[in-house]
Amino acid sequence: MFTQSASDILKKIRRIEIRTRNTVSEMFSGVYHSRFRGQGLEFSEVREYQAGDNHRDIDWNVSARMGQIYIKKFVETRELRVVFLVDVSASQNLGTVSMFKRERIAELVAGLSFSAVANHDLAGLILFSDQIEKYLPPRKGRNNALSILREVLYLQPKSKGTSLKAACEYAQRILKKRCILFIISDWLDTGYEKALKILAHKHDVIALQILDNSELELPDAGILRLQDPETGASTWINSSDPKLRNTYKDITNKQQMELQAFFKKCKCDYLLIKTNDSYVQALRKFFALRVKRRNSR
Repeated sequence: MFTQSASDILKKIRRIEIRTRNTVSEMFSGVYHSRFRGQGLEFSEVREYQAGDNHRDIDWNVSARMGQIYIKKFVETRELRVVFLVDVSASQNLGTVSMFKRERIAELVAGLSFSAVANHDLAGLILFSDQIEKYLPPRKGRNNALSILREVLYLQPKSKGTSLKAACEYAQRILKKRCILFIISDWLDTGYEKALKILAHKHDVIALQILDNSELELPDAGILRLQDPETGASTWINSSDPKLRNTYKDITNKQQMELQAFFKKCKCDYLLIKTNDSYVQALRKFFALRVKRRNSR
């Protein structure tokens, strides 16, 4: 990878900021606000259950000790904490059509972090591979959003691997107050299920999956050498073989269905964004659906 000057880095960050600022003001700042405002809650006290209380607020530990049903009371905080848990493993450097996955992730984080700025919320960042690469605590302001964008774009990870399990466990330890937690990854990992369930019990977790088209469907491109960017293992395939392409597509479809079913079970919202998709349109529809679901409850 070539080294960019500080001037080039600042120019690129500035270009993304300008594009994102227009996006935020014109397209989804409003639905971001309406979906999340008022969802920042902190524990206040417990009291006895009353008719009409939400059963989800029952404190089972206190109820068991006291011999009658108690519920948790929460107070609304004035500001939200939005935290981005971003995968920076080597697999994010894949891109076969319009851009690398890491570049798409940077645009997503920029849009969401500047939405947080527009709504006077705090934004934080956790970058991970198979270890924690960087943590920026939630803070307010444009300069903080620019720092987040710079780290997502230019941090050089110490490791190539991926551990969503380690990332979820770290977030659970470090984030003491309830957050809107965007976990942004290709989700091509295993063993994280229990850790994610625990994290989703405390935080509002949104799983954003970033994939290149080639990860969902093999292109018809003849003989190809495929290499795992994290392990270095490689193999040769004939991508023009229709049987191979159909098998590949069937396997990836099954994996995607299983992943979506798991997120639903965990009560985590999920959105797939491909590198050639309009992330703006995808996010706008996504937030609008969340508002609709919330209003229908």
